[in-house]
Amino acid sequence: MRPFKADMLMLLVTLFWGSSYLFMKMGLGDLGEFNLIALRFGFAFLIAAAFFAKRLRTTDFRTIRYAALLGFLLFGVIGCVLFGLRFTTTSNAGFLISLTVIFVPLLSFVFLRKKISKRMLAGVVLAIVGIGLITLRLPFSVNPGDALCALGALCYAVHILITGHATKGTDTLNLGIWQLGFAGAYGLAFSCLFETPTLPGSTKGWIAVVVLSVFCSALGYILQTVVQQYTSPTRLGLIFALEPVFAALFGLLFENEYLSMAGYAGGALVLLGVVVSEWRPKRAEPSRSRIRPARKDRHHPIGCARIQENEVSVQ
Repeated sequence: MRPFKADMLMLLVTLFWGSSYLFMKMGLGDLGEFNLIALRFGFAFLIAAAFFAKRLRTTDFRTIRYAALLGFLLFGVIGCVLFGLRFTTTSNAGFLISLTVIFVPLLSFVFLRKKISKRMLAGVVLAIVGIGLITLRLPFSVNPGDALCALGALCYAVHILITGHATKGTDTLNLGIWQLGFAGAYGLAFSCLFETPTLPGSTKGWIAVVVLSVFCSALGYILQTVVQQYTSPTRLGLIFALEPVFAALFGLLFENEYLSMAGYAGGALVLLGVVVSEWRPKRAEPSRSRIRPARKDRHHPIGCARIQENEVSVQ
């Protein structure tokens, strides 16, 4: 596969993930938060498992153990986003979740004593200023939905750090698929405890569940797994940085969500911070035959969960 075609397919996957905020908000009109998680990840697991059934038979206990932990963290991330979407816009949610790319190196510095580069520090500063413009309201109050989405980004950063450890010695594809199943199972358990599990009662609700399960989760994950080996991590990071832009675009087109001037400026700064943190100085271009495949241990919490070594591209 040519790198250009791979980039275009990853751009399509990023478009799916950017739309997921809109469809999650749409699904909340019919379903409870936990119920929606159960249906989304339950169906996504069944679809992905059907594609990779033979490979899943080789899963060992270590993979299952880590998948159970990562599935719970993924459940927590999506739960924060869904409850946050009750009180904030899809645009805000998209930009706030992209803060994961900032939280990962900060947590690595605090807990793993890994240095923060000047490039990453510049991205952190830009993102912090941007997040203030998006979330702060006079007289200096914070929307609870924005706070929950930011908490979701922080939880996802923890998910990434643990995944970085879990992927050593495990089949990352099996790990990613099984965590979908566990996330769906946790959603079902919590739905039984705090809600009344049900299927969508309207066409709109079914559309939301199908798009989230098939396109944003199962198909997005499978496409990423297949095509990311044909492009570079830097190009992937920059493509993934478009996710909040797509989220804002879908919110504008289908929900008539307009940000204030401060909100648009804040979103632009968050996006710029993500791009700056992902940017790598251009080096001598290797021949196409010598390009190393990108790592395959990436997933996405909104589409699925995508991972880099100590950094994340958000989606």
